[in-house]
Amino acid sequence: MKNLLVVVLISFLTLNIFAQKPDANSTLIKDFQDMKFGMFIHWDPVTLRGTEIGWSRGHQVEMNDYDNLYKEFNPVLFDAEKWVKTLKDAGMKYLVFTTRHHDGFSMWDTKYSDYNIMNTPYKKDVLMELKNACDKYGIMFGTYYSICDWRHPNYPLSRIKGVEKPDADMDKFYTFLKNQTKELIETYDTKILWFDGEWEKPWTHEYGQDFYKYLKGLNKNVLINNRVDKGRKGMEGVTISNEFAGDYATPEQRVGAFDIDNPWESCITICNQWAWKPNDKMKSLDQCIQTLLKTVGGGGNLLFNVGPMADGRMEQRQIDRLKEMGDWLSKYGESVYKTTGGPYKPTEWISSTRKGDKIYLHLYRLDGDKLKIPVPGNAQVKNCSVLKGKKLKFEQTKNELIIEIPKEQKQDIVTTIELKLNSDSGEIKPIEI
Repeated sequence: MKNLLVVVLISFLTLNIFAQKPDANSTLIKDFQDMKFGMFIHWDPVTLRGTEIGWSRGHQVEMNDYDNLYKEFNPVLFDAEKWVKTLKDAGMKYLVFTTRHHDGFSMWDTKYSDYNIMNTPYKKDVLMELKNACDKYGIMFGTYYSICDWRHPNYPLSRIKGVEKPDADMDKFYTFLKNQTKELIETYDTKILWFDGEWEKPWTHEYGQDFYKYLKGLNKNVLINNRVDKGRKGMEGVTISNEFAGDYATPEQRVGAFDIDNPWESCITICNQWAWKPNDKMKSLDQCIQTLLKTVGGGGNLLFNVGPMADGRMEQRQIDRLKEMGDWLSKYGESVYKTTGGPYKPTEWISSTRKGDKIYLHLYRLDGDKLKIPVPGNAQVKNCSVLKGKKLKFEQTKNELIIEIPKEQKQDIVTTIELKLNSDSGEIKPIEI
């Protein structure tokens, strides 16, 4: 009886290890959170049509046409080092590249599917080239991988809603998933596995738990997002319970809600579409910078998406916009990298970050020449200045901090104020403005 109880206890603990999210203070998660800013790339043969990756299969693009686009795909101007240099110049610290979307096309030299980049006219392993370029420039290398595959014969569902494949075999498909992701870990040394497509019925909580355990068994230090399991709450991206696997949450096309206790990352496009689209509307520099600052001010990372063109180039206008972001970060990046969100919760006109004995206030709008905000907890402000600028006059009362910001001290895009305290800013509880 005693031995039986021991077995039951060990089994319970093992299940809970993989059901629980890792401690947000672990080295693995902390290093990820410190980077703050990464590049997401959606790219495969669908760029030949300029429609959305995966989702346009069987809709904007007839299914047979979509599935045969790879026969024309020849991105002769692809240059992995130029891509990664663009990322680095933008101030980004990591890359997540779409290796296989819901359309099933594999962008690497996989042994488990002929529907891959090596069978295009291009015949080069772009994933390995990107991995090598990331290693060269000191960029963390990560991979996006869709759990659903509307083309694969063993995946039960197709893109056409309601249509099921009569001869599908989900268990065989799961083996396919494990084989391909093992390649990504062991051959390409991916540091991040960014899953998607988990919302469909064939994928279950049991699959998610087992898959997470399997992948961590291959490499305990690979980061895995919460879309490996069934716990994500819609586009808010938050995992609804610790019973579900995943290392961090994934809000989509929105800045996540303020949360400095649990790791999260917002994925947002620089234009409207994930994959390249001709003349797609691009975000202004103000929008880009403020999106980044509101995200880090809320406690998250920003995974900013770019969709390269069919010939392998990134659009020059997008490269230019990213370089502008990098130029801003080269001056004011100390208020972003290795910071914690808060203590002031983000609003439409202000967000804040903190590090050590400093708080950084990011002001997007300021009416008049005075800023009035609640005092930073029990801390005393010792000095106040525009970041990389002049000192500012300020007054701290019992309940209010009043800072004078002359017109000539206001900065373009965002005015960043540095507060130096007499104590650790990390001790201050979140503050509503």
